[in-house]
Amino acid sequence: MRVLVVEDFEVLARAIGTGLRREGMAVDVVLDGDDALAHLAGTRYDVVVLDRDLPGTPGDDVCRDIAAGGAGSRVLMLTAAGTVRDRVEGLGLGADDYLPKPFDFTELVARVRALGRRSAPAVPPVLQAEDLTLDPSRRVAFRGGRRLELTPKEFALLECLLAAGDRVVSTEQLLERVWDEAANPFTTAVKTTVRRLRAKLGEPPVIETVREGGYRIGVPR
Repeated sequence: MRVLVVEDFEVLARAIGTGLRREGMAVDVVLDGDDALAHLAGTRYDVVVLDRDLPGTPGDDVCRDIAAGGAGSRVLMLTAAGTVRDRVEGLGLGADDYLPKPFDFTELVARVRALGRRSAPAVPPVLQAEDLTLDPSRRVAFRGGRRLELTPKEFALLECLLAAGDRVVSTEQLLERVWDEAANPFTTAVKTTVRRLRAKLGEPPVIETVREGGYRIGVPR
């Protein structure tokens, strides 16, 4: 899941970004509305965590722009004002959810995940291929009844491949969906993570490398 955090209080913004990355999400962080619009123009985000009070372009205008753009990004609006009227106004601007500050981080994660499921094409609640199953909501994966001990990046990569079915997912797409803008396009992060994931999945192999294409779930022929 790709997430954009837009929050002008840098300490909070970085903390949210770090916490969501630990949950296996690819997160970009910006500190004002102008930078948010620039990022949105070049990247498709599943969820935008948006502070309402921003320098530069106001958060309300950023929200309107997202809603009008039709890219499918879901907006979780944050604000220090938590009255019913404020929540109604935020939802009226096009926000999909509203969370007043201060908030519990576990609630933020749950709301981001819920919005992320709404922004993505419909997939089964439990992803499966042969004896491999992955439950995104419970954050668990099993192979042949054995629970897999996966890092957040390994889990996110496997989820991305399973959600694609038998379609090929390119290295570039995996970098975009599992990592973030800080990832070097020439990095070996995807290749390294796939190698570790294959070792944990065991035999027979389930991740196929497609020459000059990327990866997909399936037994190599």
